Amino acid sequence: MKFTCLSKGGGFHFSPCHMLNVSGFRILLDCPLDLSSLALFSPVPVAHQAHESLDTDSVIRKKQKIEKTLDANDLVHAEPWYKTVKNLHLWDASFIDVVLISSPMGMLGLPFLTRTRDFSAKIYVTEASARIGQLLMEDLVSMHMELRQFYGPEDSCFPQWMRWEELEVLPSELRKIALGKDCEELGAWMPLYRDDVSNLEEMAASLLKDDESAEEIEKLVFICACALDSVRVGGSVLVPIDRLGVVLCLLEQMSLLLESSSLKVPIYIISSVAEELLAFTNIIPEWVCKQRQEKLFSGEPLFAHVKLIKERKIHVFPAVHSPELLTNWQEPCVVFCPNWSLRLGPVVHLLRHWCSDPNSLLVLESGVDADIALLPFKPMAMKVLQCSFLSGLSLQKVQPLLKILQPKLVLFPKDLSCKIQISEANMIFLFSENETLRIPSSKESTDIDIATDLASKFRWKTFKQETITRLEGELFMDHGKHRLLSGFQPANSKQQRPLVHWGSPDVKVLLTELSKMGISGTIKQVTDDAKSEDDAKSENAAAIIDIHDPEKALIDVRETGTVIIAANENLASHIVKAVDIVLDGI
Repeated sequence: MKFTCLSKGGGFHFSPCHMLNVSGFRILLDCPLDLSSLALFSPVPVAHQAHESLDTDSVIRKKQKIEKTLDANDLVHAEPWYKTVKNLHLWDASFIDVVLISSPMGMLGLPFLTRTRDFSAKIYVTEASARIGQLLMEDLVSMHMELRQFYGPEDSCFPQWMRWEELEVLPSELRKIALGKDCEELGAWMPLYRDDVSNLEEMAASLLKDDESAEEIEKLVFICACALDSVRVGGSVLVPIDRLGVVLCLLEQMSLLLESSSLKVPIYIISSVAEELLAFTNIIPEWVCKQRQEKLFSGEPLFAHVKLIKERKIHVFPAVHSPELLTNWQEPCVVFCPNWSLRLGPVVHLLRHWCSDPNSLLVLESGVDADIALLPFKPMAMKVLQCSFLSGLSLQKVQPLLKILQPKLVLFPKDLSCKIQISEANMIFLFSENETLRIPSSKESTDIDIATDLASKFRWKTFKQETITRLEGELFMDHGKHRLLSGFQPANSKQQRPLVHWGSPDVKVLLTELSKMGISGTIKQVTDDAKSEDDAKSENAAAIIDIHDPEKALIDVRETGTVIIAANENLASHIVKAVDIVLDGI
């Protein structure tokens, strides 16, 4: 078994992403989006504001790279793209066999994966979480469409802001968001899915359970107390938090507090999927605590928002420009509008409305860079309260859990290893981002029963003193035993599958095969400072084949892999065929 951490994530809104290789079966654990990267973009400007980022003076200032305080003009004024897991786009999606989704945010990047060519992995989620996940995606698409209407469709598949000359003049803080620490994350940006959202009935994620511990309840009570102080002096409260469990508990606490204070302050929920989402969460008990589950079995609502909506203490609207909302609007008020970045949706309009009011309050979740997130709304007179909420398993609970489970094997983040001692395991492996670990099997060997018709198709190859073959079938587990059976054969199954290669090609042999195809080139040895001169002269040394006829191309041959760079697709295809001939494959 092999374990690769593709991304450690970044809190609740950007869940971790891992790849597990079990006996050749690749299992992807979560497929999130880095929604914090939306801070790179500017929200839709108000009508009377000039598009300052396009002004000549602004462009000149950027070209001269004048060091200045970061302001809203430095943001990218374009239709946003979305950053996927930075290392996932380097993997061939057709080799992924299974996708497991474990958190609501862990499925937002799934459409980028499923629409790739040859993707055929099975995706596992619960029925309830599938529907909730679909609603989250639809809400994101709905908010994105507002910006698309303003900016219009892109003229090409490669937007202007992604050109290197534009990225170079970005301030360092924003350039780090766009390119990453070592400029390796540009390829992770993707345009948002649109029509894909409706083929998502079976692609979703379970909601993280709301931890109703005393500490979490104290945080909610504190937020509500701060909100009450604001409305008492005539200010309004804006809560762009999207954690469903937290929002539902805040609605209950806020309503109780306002009722006890005798203040007649309306609570608005503005979201394109709020009505359906609220109804759905009140009939599915699988994600709530035991006390709330018992309410359902006794015929009571799981949450109080059902009663509060009937009493017209909470008002639900699909959009900020809804005629019903404009008719019933009243200030001061408390507004919940789930959003991840302060760049999309109703939160943009409401922040512009209240940002200059010192009596109003904005509640943000910790982990958001408030300086960058609030750039378009400065100067800010509005009060800002940032709160952290429990996400996943706290570090303090790891030790007791391991003591109970007594696992034989533990995978643990390397950067957290100094904060806890793990002794309740036979084997402990520490992992880092973009690092593949080879994990030994818990058994000496794994027996697999292979169907007779499959066994007759064995075509053996020898690789590094081991004999291997490649099969296509369905893997089952029955009473703890693995069985490989002939699976359903699609109509095009007779087409030959692409070879899986190993090793590096001998550059001299490769050049000979290319010459047979009418392709001419020369070999240039590449000397690594860390290698000795003898290594550089060996046949397996790194080298570059410079193709000059019939057209220019490069073949970079290294120990870790071979890269083909060619502008002509036909030429690239011939080079690939030559590599197929030279390399061993199965």
